Amino acid sequence: MQPSSERTSPAGGHWLFIATVVVVALNLRPFLTAPGPLSAAISADTGMSYDAMAMMTLLPTLLMGFGALAAPSLQSVIGTRRGLLMALLLLLVGSALRSVATSASLLLATAALCGLGAAFIQAVFPGIIKGRFPNRVPAVTGLYSAMIMAGGALGAQLAPRLAGADGDWKSALAWLGLPAAVAFLLASRTLGDVQTSAHQSSLTGTLLRRPRTWLLMAGFGLVNGGYSSMVAWLAPYYQSQGWSLTDSGNLVAAMAIFQAIAALAIPALAARTGRDRRPWLWVVLGMQAIGFFGLAFLPSASPVFWVALCGMGLGGFFALSLVTALDHLSDARQAGALAALMQGGGFLIAALAPLASSLLHGMTGSFAAGWMLNLACVAVMFVLYVRLNPANYGKAMAMHTSPEPETGAAHQAVT
Repeated sequence: MQPSSERTSPAGGHWLFIATVVVVALNLRPFLTAPGPLSAAISADTGMSYDAMAMMTLLPTLLMGFGALAAPSLQSVIGTRRGLLMALLLLLVGSALRSVATSASLLLATAALCGLGAAFIQAVFPGIIKGRFPNRVPAVTGLYSAMIMAGGALGAQLAPRLAGADGDWKSALAWLGLPAAVAFLLASRTLGDVQTSAHQSSLTGTLLRRPRTWLLMAGFGLVNGGYSSMVAWLAPYYQSQGWSLTDSGNLVAAMAIFQAIAALAIPALAARTGRDRRPWLWVVLGMQAIGFFGLAFLPSASPVFWVALCGMGLGGFFALSLVTALDHLSDARQAGALAALMQGGGFLIAALAPLASSLLHGMTGSFAAGWMLNLACVAVMFVLYVRLNPANYGKAMAMHTSPEPETGAAHQAVT
């Protein structure tokens, strides 16, 4: 018996934990999406170039990658509850320090703190969800993913408004860390401390010897590079075409809103058609392909439409990729470790996309080349995902490690 499963949790604890999922997830993107709409003001005050501004996305995304790879082992040392609370504190402190970030180096340091905090949370949460809601993985993962995207929308939309007419970007970025304090209080109430595996490195090594793990990493990274690029360059792209700070920020927010809608809806729809996620993965990749094509070649024709397609494609993909990784293994600990590795390796790849777009901008004088690069990555994954046949999951993973007892990392007790 799994004492933390949805069948044995008290009703109040069940819904309180759902609230924890929502509030924690809301904190995982504002620190990334908020600087983009304020890039002109930030650059004017700090002297940051386009390449330096790209580091605001690249650095935390890289750390989210490295952190996600290290998180399972770190989890076994410090525990899930303690690790999550520490990660939320990093998000809170990193955001608060932006109020005094008067230089590029200090601003990048705050991005690093936030990236490390988000890394641990993103690495362990999918496994927690699978262990706690084994019969509702697509639905709860969709909710979790949707709230991540919703947090991105809030960051992009609120940042210009909090900055006000005087362009006080430092205070605006700092205030966006306030929800992390709420998440800390809620998580400290709902997350019980648990024992974790002492053999996490062995499990990680086993998973890394599976070609399927690397395929999942590549897919997550190449496609989420589109998200990183849009967060970094969508607002500057349209500002260069005469859009205001607020209007370009609203466009980033619209992308994140469509992401949230798709992240919530598409996994629920996919759950009704069996365990084969490929048809829906192809749908969301197709949305991205059309959206990036429009941004590259017809940016003024219907920008909201292109952004909506990219947003829905990226949001649906993020949620489905997590569900697909969790589908590969029945044991929550193993599945959570696979999802963590997928995100870790994937974020390392995705972190390079904004820099690549910046370099292409320097070579061509336009961000259009960057959107074309994202389009090419989507096309590659459209072909490679043919291999994700659920009938072959067992053969692809061939796990021989023993499942953890019911004190495993995914089995969270409500306190």
